[in-house]
Amino acid sequence: MARKDATARSAAEQKLLADFHAKQNAAWRAIDDRVIALTQQKDALDRDVWTTLVMEEMPEPRPTFILMRGAYDKPGERVTATTPAVLPPLDEGLPLNRLGLARWLVSPRNPLTARVTVNRLWQQVFGTGLVCTSEDFGSQGDFPSHPELLDWLATEFVRTGWDVKAMMKLLVMSATYRQDSRLTPALRERDPDNRLLARGPRFRLLGELIRDQALAVSGLLVEKIGGPSVKPYHPQGIYEQLTAGSSTNSYVAGKGDDLHRRSLYTYWKRSVPHPALLAFGTPFRESCTLRRPRTNTPLQALNLMNDPTFVEAARFLAQRMMREGGDTRDARLTHGFRLVLARTPRPAELAVLRASYERSLADFGKDTEAAKSLLTVGDTAADATMNPAQLAAFTSIASTLLNLDETITKE
Repeated sequence: MARKDATARSAAEQKLLADFHAKQNAAWRAIDDRVIALTQQKDALDRDVWTTLVMEEMPEPRPTFILMRGAYDKPGERVTATTPAVLPPLDEGLPLNRLGLARWLVSPRNPLTARVTVNRLWQQVFGTGLVCTSEDFGSQGDFPSHPELLDWLATEFVRTGWDVKAMMKLLVMSATYRQDSRLTPALRERDPDNRLLARGPRFRLLGELIRDQALAVSGLLVEKIGGPSVKPYHPQGIYEQLTAGSSTNSYVAGKGDDLHRRSLYTYWKRSVPHPALLAFGTPFRESCTLRRPRTNTPLQALNLMNDPTFVEAARFLAQRMMREGGDTRDARLTHGFRLVLARTPRPAELAVLRASYERSLADFGKDTEAAKSLLTVGDTAADATMNPAQLAAFTSIASTLLNLDETITKE
């Protein structure tokens, strides 16, 4: 009996010990899983945090010399950090390093930074800066057309705490900006370049703004801020031809929202700039460009009519005209006109649009395949509930509206 009891106790103890180890192992596995999950969460958070390199000043600056003819092994006269002699000196007590330079740039004793900044803001709003050569305020640059105004804007900019939004609001609400941009024969003779500011500004929009405007009026524009670059539509073959031999020699367009982000986020390769933007004078970005050339070529009209971005935008604008414009043809045409140009069409303009719509509707009614082909341009599907011939005809009208000089011109 004693031996059987001992055997029974031994078996029970072993079972209890096994259960204990099983529970202990389960607890450790749960802890391990928790640690793994927390580690993955930490890694994900670390990837979301932006990092940047920070340079630390040396306790004792390294001696710097002028290199004779640029040769690193032929040092000449020793030089020290300071500001150019023609500009205000550094304030006493400022360190001779990057921090001192930054404080000198925004010092009230150095008005040049504020003058250059407000001149560039003026150029954005009026097309031409008060100093035409916005990239050169030196002896080879132009004199300001209104020096007192430039000085006042610079001091006002500093007084308001370098508030860019406040300065832009001041400019666009000014009586000068709100003038009519119509050029009369008398103004053309006296002031052809509008340097005297006798009329409002009138100039073609930047390529990026033309694209963003088309996406905005169509309702396609994705207003998300930030994030990685995106790849919108791109002509096939160009990218691959110019990057032959490169490890990244294929261009794969994005999907969904990536196709309709602001042009600011467009992926850019210097050797293959985006053709749709390049046609409107967008720089290659190989060097800093403060004044873009304003060109007017047939390629721009062909771009606005045939680029998938603008064709797709025209189709979505047409859908807005049919959904939001009412039940009549003229009401829909008027609604589309107002969406693009922010005004109602004149009777003569509405008559032209009406005739163009009727002609397109008749053509697409006879050729349904052409209508379907037009409505399939772009990655986003057309509204299947709408009459294809009508939608194609309104798409043709929307394309016309996006091509108008008044549409791509700031006036």
